[in-house]
Amino acid sequence: MNRFEKAVYECMQPTADLLDRTTSPLQRAILLNWWRHVHLEGAGEFDKIVAPDMMVDHPVYRVTWGANPTAIEGKDGVLAFYNSVGEAVLWHSDDRIAVGDWGVADEITFHQLARGADLKAIGYDVEKDDALYHVSSRQAFIWPYDERARLAGEHLYEDKTSLQMEEVDPSEAITPARVREIHREQLAELEAERGENFWVLNEA
Repeated sequence: MNRFEKAVYECMQPTADLLDRTTSPLQRAILLNWWRHVHLEGAGEFDKIVAPDMMVDHPVYRVTWGANPTAIEGKDGVLAFYNSVGEAVLWHSDDRIAVGDWGVADEITFHQLARGADLKAIGYDVEKDDALYHVSSRQAFIWPYDERARLAGEHLYEDKTSLQMEEVDPSEAITPARVREIHREQLAELEAERGENFWVLNEA
C-alpha cells in the first residue's frame, strides 16, 4: 500500500473520533451524513448524495478552488459539479473538525492527484499538461445542514498561501478506480456496522 492509498483509507478517522465524543442526536446524524457523503462522493455514487434523505431541495455550493470561484445552486448544478471533477484522485487529511446544530466545519489539507491539463482547467498554474501532480492546500470546509440533518450546501475556501505542488512518478500513483473501490469498501463497512438508513435523523 503506497502513501496515497494509505491516506485515502485514513481520511475519515477524525470524523469517527468526533462521532464517538458527540451525544446530540442531531449532531450525530449530521456527522453520519457527512461521513456517508464523503464515501459516496469518492465512490462516484453522486445520485445518492442528492437524494431527499441526504440533501435539501435547493442546495447552494460556494467553491473557491483555483482561479475561478463559483456558486452552484440546485441539485442539477451539484451533479454537474461532481461530474466535472473528472478523473482526479481527491482526499483530505489533518482535520480540525467541529460539529454544531447548524452543520460541520472542518479545516483540512485537501489533496488532488491529477494530470497537469486537468489542473490547468480549474485554474492551477502547472508546467506540464501530461505530467501527474500531487497538489495540496489548507482549506476550510463549512457545510450547513437543516433541522433534519440534511446537507444544505458546501462552502469551500482555499488558503492559496498554503498551496503546494509536486510532480509524482506515475508508478507511485493510485488510480481513480482504486479510490472508488476503497470508498465502496469503507461504505459497506459503515453500513454493516451502523445499519440501514444510519444517516437519517430519528425524530421519535
